[in-house]
Amino acid sequence: MLVGIDTSDDAGVYQLTDDLAIVQTLDFITPIVDDPYAFGAIAAANAVSDIYAMGATPLTAMNIVGYPSDEVEPELVAEILRGGYDKLTEAGVAIIGGHTVDDPALKYGVAVTGIVHPKRIVTNAGAKVGDALVLTKPLGTGVINQGIKMERTPTEVIERAVEVMTTLNKGAAEAMVAVVVSACTDVTGFGLLGHLREMLVASGVSARVFASRVPLIDGALALAERSIVPAGTRANRRFVEPFVHWHDDVPEPLRMLLCDAQTSGGLLISVPKEKLNALMDALKERGVRWASVIGEVVDKPSAEVWVEP
Repeated sequence: MLVGIDTSDDAGVYQLTDDLAIVQTLDFITPIVDDPYAFGAIAAANAVSDIYAMGATPLTAMNIVGYPSDEVEPELVAEILRGGYDKLTEAGVAIIGGHTVDDPALKYGVAVTGIVHPKRIVTNAGAKVGDALVLTKPLGTGVINQGIKMERTPTEVIERAVEVMTTLNKGAAEAMVAVVVSACTDVTGFGLLGHLREMLVASGVSARVFASRVPLIDGALALAERSIVPAGTRANRRFVEPFVHWHDDVPEPLRMLLCDAQTSGGLLISVPKEKLNALMDALKERGVRWASVIGEVVDKPSAEVWVEP
């Protein structure tokens, strides 16, 4: 076993030969949008992202489905599976089976297996002092999804969020592998600062984040300003308080978004500054249009984060 649970990394890695290792992960979620096809695509993109975060190539997937059979029509489940199938096909992943159970709550996801060279794994434990921090997708899906539940999210904002959540991290992963970066993780349920914390603990360093440089989905800040914030995001905010130092000029709604629980979020990449331009060029060439330099790794062993305006 090359990567296990010790550093809270995105996937497990097991070496088979001198030049081949398998990468395994699974993830499943409850519906976050009303469109079953979009939900299936989002859940699949969310799960396969863990493979991309390790710098690996996803190969196969197995469906995980739970639903109340006396309440949900089979046609709706089929539409969810079709969304997942199309997104995984886009990723070049073959679905080779799965399992369905009768469950009180509808949920869908996939278990994904990929491959990587044992010496080319990208983990969350390699961030170096002086590295730049790059985020490849905007934040805000948590508050937007909460707004959907409360019928407070405008249609155009929902459409933007679905576009972000259904976008694969494939291009971002290809770019970081080509450049050879220090570390990576994907930003999902623990929010940007929660997942950054995991990277910092694993790497023995700290970080500075510039809040104004963090990309946001257009419309997310307006929802946060109206206190439309999910419980998971509030829990993330409480979790990060002991190790995050907030500048007084960073407003509360923006603080919440930096802790916002994401679904199918972007990659958070730690890259040596001498390679930063090459990474940004590689991301642009692969169509990663939201990528932004949001901070830097600093020389403090306490795994703390300083958030500046």
